[in-house]
Amino acid sequence: MSAAGPPPRTYLDAASSEPLHPAARETLLAALERGYADPRRLHGAAREARLLLDNAREVVAGCLGVRPDEVSFTSSGTDATHRGVLGLLRGRARVGDTLVHGAVEHSSVLHAARWAEAPTLVLPVDRTGRVEPAAVPDVLAGLPRPPAAVALQTANHEVGTLQPVAEVAEAVARAVGEPVPVVADACASAGRLPLPDGWSVAAASAHKWGGPAGVGVLVVRRGTRWRQPFPVDDRVDERVSGHEDVPGALAAAAALQALTAEAADLAARQHALVAEVRRAAAALPDVEVVGAEHDRLPHLVTFSCLYLDGEALVHALDRHGFGVASGSACTSAAVRPSHVLEAMGVLTHGNVRLSLTRTTTTEDVRRFLAVLPGVVADLRAETGL
Repeated sequence: MSAAGPPPRTYLDAASSEPLHPAARETLLAALERGYADPRRLHGAAREARLLLDNAREVVAGCLGVRPDEVSFTSSGTDATHRGVLGLLRGRARVGDTLVHGAVEHSSVLHAARWAEAPTLVLPVDRTGRVEPAAVPDVLAGLPRPPAAVALQTANHEVGTLQPVAEVAEAVARAVGEPVPVVADACASAGRLPLPDGWSVAAASAHKWGGPAGVGVLVVRRGTRWRQPFPVDDRVDERVSGHEDVPGALAAAAALQALTAEAADLAARQHALVAEVRRAAAALPDVEVVGAEHDRLPHLVTFSCLYLDGEALVHALDRHGFGVASGSACTSAAVRPSHVLEAMGVLTHGNVRLSLTRTTTTEDVRRFLAVLPGVVADLRAETGL
């Protein structure tokens, strides 16, 4: 009798990167043949590339509910977030220099503020990871000038909690007596949920919705006081630098359009599967499910296991064929707890983030749940618990 083969591989880390959508793959292959030229030139191949780029911009704008001339393609979601934050800080330098941000923002926001040497004020979150609008007056009390900008994610990339972007924007405006532009990090939610109200600049990342890696989206609302924070280029789009990845942009647009069209049905199915994971994980001893139960991303769930190391859990689950993440995507290589979980005041031990792809099945989830209790018990036994 032959030995059993390796377990089937099940990828459950879509929050890091969704597998390439079939619509993106098909579009990318076609666009590679036609979109190679520099779209700012005047010859035929360049004009065709420009048409493709304009088409990608129009599709993305339609999916996000914005104007095509407000959309720019960047090299990544991180790049888009950097440009969004730094462009507002520069554009509003005469008004103020402070960046107000949520305590659970992605590291790209924190790094941008640090690079700009901008003073920061932090908005606290509750135990679900939701920023508390009621705390805004106390946070801003005594600030001599209005903030330059507010940075607030639309949904947390690690625990899935949705953020009250419009409510925070209104609370800040009331507290300082005038509107303050909000840069919304929509990398975790774009394509899955509509953009909320209340923002002036938004950032998104194509590989999070099934587009190719290396394509980000920066949206700057018309009339926003935003200035290019880096050396300018002689591109048609003054908000970015360098030759745009035309095939990548077109493939990203195709994936976004496809995902947006199926978002409602997909969200309903994923919400049900995530609810099943939440119930099963919460039933395990000394395990805390974190993040909002209802106002959350449809495809993501995070839980923490007392007495265990997150990396050990990831490796053990990987041996059983399940690819999951641990901790925060921006601090997973560091030997320290996630700043998101710390800000929430929840358990930081043995953290596992499970995020479903658009093709994850009920069978995939139930196989994971069948394996999970034994993995947790075995690891605890190894530690003598």
